[in-house]
Parts: sequence; C-alpha cells; structure tokens
Amino acid sequence: MPRTTYALALAAALLAAALASADTLIVLNKFDATASLIDPATGAVRATVGTGIGPHEAAASPDGKTVVVCDYGGRTPGSSLTIIDLQRAQTVRRIDLGEYHRPHGIVFLDDDRVAVTAEAERALLIVNVRTGVVESAIDTASRGSHMVAVTPDGRLAFVANIGSGSAAVIDLEVGERVKILETGAGAEGVAAHPVRPEVWVTNRDADTVSVIDTRSLEVVQTLRAGRFPIRVRFTPDGSRALVSCAHSGDVWVYDGATRDAVATIDMDEQAVGDGDKQMRLFSDQFGESPVPVGILIRPDGRRAYVANTNADVVSVIDLDTLKVVDRLRAGREPDGLAWSPLP
Repeated sequence: MPRTTYALALAAALLAAALASADTLIVLNKFDATASLIDPATGAVRATVGTGIGPHEAAASPDGKTVVVCDYGGRTPGSSLTIIDLQRAQTVRRIDLGEYHRPHGIVFLDDDRVAVTAEAERALLIVNVRTGVVESAIDTASRGSHMVAVTPDGRLAFVANIGSGSAAVIDLEVGERVKILETGAGAEGVAAHPVRPEVWVTNRDADTVSVIDTRSLEVVQTLRAGRFPIRVRFTPDGSRALVSCAHSGDVWVYDGATRDAVATIDMDEQAVGDGDKQMRLFSDQFGESPVPVGILIRPDGRRAYVANTNADVVSVIDLDTLKVVDRLRAGREPDGLAWSPLP
C-alpha cells in the first residue's frame, strides 16, 4: 500500500475509533455507592466515582458535561444530590436538600434546573444545581412519590406514586399539582411518549401499564405486562416502548403506536448467591430472577441498556433484532442509568 494511502487509512481508523468512544454510559451501583463511567463501544469502565449512599437514579445535563445523582440512602434516608463532572471523571460537590429526603426520580428541565422527587415528603422538588438551591417543593399528596417524567413541551410533570397507586400531574409553569390519576397498585415507572400525547405508567403490583392521555388527563388504556413491571422507556422516535419486569426477569416490548406487546426479551441471567443477595434492596423476594430495573435507550435508538440489579450485569439489547447482544459489568447492584455524548 502506498505510504499516503496507508496514512489516510490509519487516520480514518483512528478517527472512527475516537468517534466510537465519544459517548459515556453512566451506571449507578447501589450496593457500592458508586457510579461507573463506561465506554459503550468497548464495555470498559473508564472510571469509578463515589456517590452518596444508595444512588438510585441519575440525569445528565443537556450539554453532557455533568451528571446529577440522587442519593436515596439506605436504612437512613438520604437527603442529597451528588454532582459528577464527567470531563474530570470525579465528584465535584454535593447539594444538601435539607428537610427533603429520599430523592429518587430526576429529570433536567433546562441547563440549570432539575425536577427531583422527594419520596419521604411526598413532593416534587425544583432544584437549581448551579446554585444548589431548592427553588420550590410541589406537594404530590401521594404516598411513595418515586419516579418523574416530563412531557416533551416541558409543561407537565407526571409523578408515579408507589404507595398510592397513582400518577400526580404537576403543571410546571405555575408550580402546582392539577390532578391525581389512579393507575394501578404499585405505580412506579413513568415515561412520556416523545411523539404522541401520552404518558405510560408501570404498576408493579398489578402487573399492568397505564396509558394516560396528556390532553384529557385520563387513563385511556391498561396494558398487560410481565411480573412486577418497574420501568418504562421509549425509543427516540416513539416506535417502541420497553418495560422491565423485575420478577419475571424480562423486558416487554410494545409497539409505540398500537400499544400491542410485540416481543418479550429474557435477560437470561442468574441472581447472585444467597449471601450477597440478602444484603440488597430486593433481597430474595424474586427468587433467581436477575431483577431487571433501570433501562436506558441510546439517543440513536439502536441499543438499549438494562441494569439487572440482582445479577450485577447490564444487558445490551439490539433494538433491530430485539436480542441481547452483549453484557457489561459495572459494580454491585446496578440500577439507574444515564448517557452523555462526551467521553
């Protein structure tokens, strides 16, 4: 091969490799109180960063430079957010939430503000992560306010309430709760459809998924799911919805338009040994299930990542074939996931 051609080929290969590694998958490890920063192209852990106790959910900032982690706590309720600088791969500070405890669900609203559930106080907090100030707390009037989703226009937030089996609707423009919708026992996971005026809520104790019309603010359909459906996520184009089912150990795939269940993907993993399992949140209540919980779908819609919290494995699903094509290792008890386009 001529020297010039070889040089060009080498440069192209190096550029391709750099581009392939330009993203970061963030995996929260509840047992270890850490966040693993993973190269999704190779599966290698670039860095492991400390968090507060019991990190459950995380959100990356719009520019991808910062990850905010909810420190849910253990036996003692947590009351902080951990701020991770991805470019430096280190924790840079913690935000004290003061009187608000058990932060869990989190969504960025703009460059500086996040919406965070405070489960213990039955509230949705608006926190400025730049100033570290809790700007407001909106009462959900519901027990176990766990996860939150925001409609694409940024106007409404929906908070799933485990204890009340409901979804609280929050008008973010006026900062008030406008309605509470009964969905099903153990309402926990929630996601807003990126194209259609819908929000889906997983009801873990009812083994169902509720579809809410965001215009009428009514439940318009109830879908059957696997055992203990705990999270739901949509592909970027809204063509599919993925629901992780913790007890049956699988992910159900739905058509985002017809709402029909079109596939079930077995995680095909085994739970950790009994001694280790006893010290985890879900303990042995689901037998040998790997307990799939957290789901993240890449911005390009080609892959989904599922955290199997009792197997210490993150399954990688090819969304064209709907098959598990890889398995990543982070830390113990992986759960919440986030994504950044930065290395």
